[in-house]
Amino acid sequence: MARKVVNRKKLREEAESEAAAQKTAKKKKTAKKTTTKRKTRTKKSAVDERKKIFWGIFSQSLKRVALYEFHQKKQAEKKAVDLSKGGKTPHFVQKVKEVIVEE
Repeated sequence: MARKVVNRKKLREEAESEAAAQKTAKKKKTAKKTTTKRKTRTKKSAVDERKKIFWGIFSQSLKRVALYEFHQKKQAEKKAVDLSKGGKTPHFVQKVKEVIVEE
């Protein structure tokens, strides 16, 4: 049998050209894929909604009976004691945050 003469330089050049073609094909594939950025959700601005603290008097069933300004804590506590006297349901004072509407 006759042996085929193979030129190693030609084979190497063919292999390198195929490898280069594959690399460019991969680059093209990755170039085709474009990443889309996620849309970020914006938080509602705190400027629109302002809150103020009050003292609220609540019954045992958590119903608000009265509302006092924050600097009127003594009057709120006195009112809670008055409402609780005489064996009636106990009332308590608690901080309440209310939204301020600006005009």
